[in-house]
Amino acid sequence: MAVSAPALHDALADIAGREHVLGDAAALAPYAVDGMVPGVVIRPDRAEQVSRVLALCAAERLAVVPRGAGTSQGFGNPPRRLDVILELSRLAAVREYVPEDMVATVEAGVTLDALAAHLAPHRQMLALDPPGGGSRSVGGVLATHASGPLRFRYGTGRDLLLGARFVQADGTLTWGGAKVVKSVTGYDVPKLLVGSLGTLGVLVEATVRLHPVPPASRSWQLGFPAPDAAAGFLAALLDSPIQPDRAVLVDAAGLRRVGLSVDPLAVLLSISSVPEAVDAQGQTLERLAAEHRGRSTPLAESTWPRLGLALNGPTLLRAAGEPRRLLHWTGEAQAAATRAGAGISVLAQPGHGVLQASVAPSQDPARIARDLVLPLRRALEAEGGSLVIERGPVDLKSQCDVWGGISPEILAITRRIKTEFDPYGLLSPGRFVGGL
Repeated sequence: MAVSAPALHDALADIAGREHVLGDAAALAPYAVDGMVPGVVIRPDRAEQVSRVLALCAAERLAVVPRGAGTSQGFGNPPRRLDVILELSRLAAVREYVPEDMVATVEAGVTLDALAAHLAPHRQMLALDPPGGGSRSVGGVLATHASGPLRFRYGTGRDLLLGARFVQADGTLTWGGAKVVKSVTGYDVPKLLVGSLGTLGVLVEATVRLHPVPPASRSWQLGFPAPDAAAGFLAALLDSPIQPDRAVLVDAAGLRRVGLSVDPLAVLLSISSVPEAVDAQGQTLERLAAEHRGRSTPLAESTWPRLGLALNGPTLLRAAGEPRRLLHWTGEAQAAATRAGAGISVLAQPGHGVLQASVAPSQDPARIARDLVLPLRRALEAEGGSLVIERGPVDLKSQCDVWGGISPEILAITRRIKTEFDPYGLLSPGRFVGGL
């Protein structure tokens, strides 16, 4: 560090209060990122304090990693440097909510559960439900571009984010998007911030589009005896007038983890609308499943928040490919895990081609890399897809790049944007694509 630890601690204490600056080794240990322990943790409670912190860190050339609820802190490459953790959980206010416009502006540390409770009296919702979502912060979900079954109908955070208030690396507090006064460098800033892991700026407020809570909803588990039956059903579903709001494909291991009846493959699906439409579409859905050898059983609404249990574990992979090839890649992931001698459970998003796979602990990260991650990644990339390591031990990350291949042209553009927003490389240095 360019400044001594005691001096830095005192400077940060002047900003957020001494009780919100952590410097003791025992207190810092839980904030380690891929085994790297920060020199200090600061917990500001408003955007202006975040601005002052980043201005100080820029002046002293200190590397900063933002943190929300901490549920995805292992996503990305290990940081090259880690001086300061900027913990945003105290930025937890709903700044503005206009039910008539179905728009809310919230601070980045608001959890999805807390926001849902705030919107409930008006029967409105933020349609984001990533695995483990209730305790996750809005800022963290946007920064990691996390999504869940509701993506089938409502899209991702990138679709729901209207505007963003964020702090640039030099401490400048800026608006982008719906409430923009002056656009920064001509970029669509909200779109850039989603999925950037805090490498371009620190999101402190988000203006999001809301949706009404439908008056009625029913859910089903549709079990299938083989991949071809499930594939046929999904193709027919996407070509039908049925309008699910949630849909997810789960393999037998995932079903077992969630505590559901076990099928070789199952599609968990919900339909939400007025009661008459739910009943009519539900009957059509059950007939369609039966035509493809599917078994239909009611699914409790309480199941949806538990789906994250299917992805618990030290290693989590996320693959993306053509939606029509989703069942193929599910089978390829299972076969590769078998070759690697590892257990696996799969949760996938029909209609979007996104597949998440939790890999059971292994004593040999090199084997997981060699027999599972790298061959599956090569096969996906050959078809224009991708595979990233969302969570994994440092030994695995050292064996294969977290992000996978990226074309030189795209990497050059990404590097240029990073340099423009963060010229000294102080925000989450090294964690993003290409070591940016």
